[in-house]
Amino acid sequence: MIKLKLQILAFFLVLSFQVTGQNWENPAPEGFDKYHDEIPKGKIEKITYYSSTVETDREAVVYTPPGYSTDEKFPVLYLLHGIGGDEEEWLNQGNPQHIWDNLLSAGLMQPMVVVMPNGRAMVDDRATGNIFDSLKVQAFSTFEQDLLHDLIPHVESEYSVYKDRDRRALAGLSMGGGQSLNFGLGNLDYFSWVGGFSSAPNTYAPEVLVKEPKALNDRLNLLWISCGTSDRLFQITENLHHYLDQHDVSHIYLAEPGDHDFKVWKNDLYQFSQLLFK
Repeated sequence: MIKLKLQILAFFLVLSFQVTGQNWENPAPEGFDKYHDEIPKGKIEKITYYSSTVETDREAVVYTPPGYSTDEKFPVLYLLHGIGGDEEEWLNQGNPQHIWDNLLSAGLMQPMVVVMPNGRAMVDDRATGNIFDSLKVQAFSTFEQDLLHDLIPHVESEYSVYKDRDRRALAGLSMGGGQSLNFGLGNLDYFSWVGGFSSAPNTYAPEVLVKEPKALNDRLNLLWISCGTSDRLFQITENLHHYLDQHDVSHIYLAEPGDHDFKVWKNDLYQFSQLLFK
């Protein structure tokens, strides 16, 4: 029943987004990403975990929703940043905590824990110097092992969260969007909700991402891909959308007005967050 409801919702979302194309207007209401004093607030904290992959301590930012308690368990979203960012990029530029607080207050989102890690898995993981250096770019691939074998186990040992794939999501912007599609679709034992916002050229080719279309349809609760139509990387998302369509893979595709920036990504997060774990 849950999956049926999601499929119905997804159908109308896809229909709305695709029919109107570039003329589609941003549906997020005024103030969706602003602080509102009168509503309950979630908590933001910085955590440190040991990475056996990198062999050093690493940091991540965690959002826990209003009313978080160890008396119940919560689903988890792992939310990734872009090539020039770090674990605080979403927090500093996207106001995600306000988006989630507002959605939760309006009853439009399931309470969840959100983990914002540093997707550059190397000893010096700061976004300094030449961010396109080959070692730094490689570190974004290395993060797959850090995520699966170090960060997720740490989060599940320290927070009251579910440990099954049906209540674990992965999404990100740009480089993090490519990581989310690569890691999420490549590790269906870990994730059943996957989102790529303006995914970068690190995204695997569609035929690599979608080796078994039936497996994706059978095991994914949601596959979301989106991009601003003025984004120079738009073709990556559009090509994947066409490939998914050709192979009858269920997904939501949002081609929205905008460029490669947080105006687009905040709207993506607003839309995507409402669909998770329902």
